This record gives sequence, C-alpha cells and structure tokens, in this order.
Amino acid sequence: MPSNERLPAQEVFRLAALPDEVENGKIVKRYMSQRSAWHPEGDVSIVSECVYSALKTGPPNRKVAFGGHVYSQAGIAASKALVDMQSSRAGASRREVSVGIHTIHGYFSEPGLIDRPFIYSVTTLAPNPSFPNFLVTVRQPLSSSTNPAGDHFPLADAELPLGPVCFNALVSFRPSVVSQHVAQELPAQTRFADILSSRPPSAWDPAPHIDIAKTVGEFPMRNPGTFPVVDMKKVDLAAFNEGKPLHERRELLLYRLLAPLPVDHPDSHICAHAYEADRNGLLMIGNHVGFGYNFGRAASLSYSFMVHVNPEDAVMSYGEDEWWIQEACFPRLEAGRGVIMSKIWSPKGVHVATEYQDGLCQRQWKPGERKGKL
Repeated sequence: MPSNERLPAQEVFRLAALPDEVENGKIVKRYMSQRSAWHPEGDVSIVSECVYSALKTGPPNRKVAFGGHVYSQAGIAASKALVDMQSSRAGASRREVSVGIHTIHGYFSEPGLIDRPFIYSVTTLAPNPSFPNFLVTVRQPLSSSTNPAGDHFPLADAELPLGPVCFNALVSFRPSVVSQHVAQELPAQTRFADILSSRPPSAWDPAPHIDIAKTVGEFPMRNPGTFPVVDMKKVDLAAFNEGKPLHERRELLLYRLLAPLPVDHPDSHICAHAYEADRNGLLMIGNHVGFGYNFGRAASLSYSFMVHVNPEDAVMSYGEDEWWIQEACFPRLEAGRGVIMSKIWSPKGVHVATEYQDGLCQRQWKPGERKGKL
C-alpha cells in the first residue's frame, strides 16, 4: 500500500520518460507517474458507511485517486514535453522563448485509481514559440501495478494494456512580459482582515480530509493527515456566511509548501497551486445547501486554472509566514452540477490565478423521487 508519509511536490509530480510515439505524423511525448495518488480514506480511520460509500465512484473495492493529482501532473507532463522538445532542437536557428504555464483546461472522463500509474501522452497543438499549447491525454493500465506495494511504479507498468482515457487537458504557455497596467480588486487579506487577524494562520484547524458536514461533525480531524504538497488550514467563516445566499458565501483556505520547491521551475509551483485548489471544492458546495447531512456524490467534470501573472510571480517561498489564500465562492448549482470559483492570493495580496471547476454535486435521492437519467 502507499506510504503514509506526507510527500513534497517533487515526489508527487515525479515522472518517468517513456519512448516517444508517432501519431498522424506528429511526435507524441510520453511519461508515466511514479508515485501513487493521494486518497482521503487513509486519513479517515472511522467514517460511517452511509457517508463514505457515496465517495466511492470507481469500481468496487478500488480506491479512487484525488483528481488534483492527474490534473496537476498533466501540467507537469506538458511542461516537461516542452523542455524536452526544446532540448532536442538545441542549436536550431530560431531562438527559444522562455515560457511558463498560462492555462490548464481539464476534463475528467473516468475515475483514476491509486494502485496503478497514469500514462501521459503529450501532443503539440500549436508550436507558436510565444504561445505554445499542448493536448495531454491520460490513461491507466487495466490492471494494478506490477509492484505489489502499489507505489513507486516500475517502468514495466507502462507495458500493461491500457484502459480508456480517464482525463485529458489543454495546456497553454506564455512568456513573461512587462505590465503596462495592473488592476485587481482588494485582496482577501484586506476584505477579511478582521477574521484573518483574529489568530495566526497556523492556529486555524487543518482542512478536513473529507469536507462533508456530517463527516466533519461526527469524526472531526485534528491533524493534517497525509495530504501532500502543501499544509492547508480552513478559516472559520460560519459567522460571515450566516444567512447569505449561496453565491455570496465564501470559504478561505490557507496553504504553504510542505518543503522547498526549486524557484527556477515556476511550472511546478503553478501546478502545486492547482493541486491545492482542487481539494474539497464540490463538497463545500454541498455543505452550504444542506447536502452535507444527506450526501449523495460529488465528482469533477471539468476544471480550468488560469494564471494572471508572469510565471515567476506564482513561485512560492518556503517558510513559516508564507501562507497563500484560496478564496472560494459558489456561483451556481443546478441540474445535479455545481460550480466553484477560486481566486489564488499570494502572501502579499496579489491575485495570481483563478480556478473554475464544474462537477456533480448531489444529495441522496429519496425513494421514488428520482426521475429520468443523469
């Protein structure tokens, strides 16, 4: 089974290069994940079956991977493919432009499983040196890893027959430029100053491993568990949200790196932000509309992450006071789907990126209530 240690971003995002393929005359760069994706079950020792069974959206007796893993690692795969292709063109007459991740638009089509690797295939869609963009297609083997431990996946796993596409993403890159004008709203640090200043960032409770109201109430978590990449805290906004309609409510998550991440690779920092932003979002929507006490299911369908600043401005420093803020709001809920939109704020109050995620968010159906098919 996967280790219970808290892995830094370097380990979570680690990829092994596989032999290139050629499809329709285009070179396809291929990579394989090497560490098992995180799954919250290991952090919840006692959970009522009626609550936890709703989270099991994959095959019976199989643990479904945290979606932020494949999403963020798809960005890493695209970044690595770009660097690898630039290296193969070393000495070319055209000077390469230094770029960083600009957007990741991803779609989840099948549940990922933690006992086998993800295989990433990266195809160039547009080679424009100042705006390259790539298609990343992801599949998993039909069987578990050849390593019985279900982690530290060996290269032999890449030879196993692959299942259907479980995730695909469009990833774009942009170079750093000089800003001609800067405009943003007041930062979360200013708008929520009274609440945030009421205690040090580290004094807020850890972000719940499974943020379903009934589960949190019955089995509160007092430790950070094994969630990798970042430390996360959840600010108590119960009083702020009291009586407000869904679209006016907010959630604030504070986070900082678990371990230093090289500052000369901004894409890994950008993917770490995207990794963090995917945690618990759709579950929080359910809590605000009463589904948290009669939870049905939640599952990401699409997820977009857009960086508004130059790549180097998304780099996270490592330290006690280097807390970033995810400010989440919930604009819409209908047709069994909910939307979460999050703004990522730097410790200095810079709006660095925005997340926009759509997915299933449903309570349990009452007998005879359900009509038609989803």
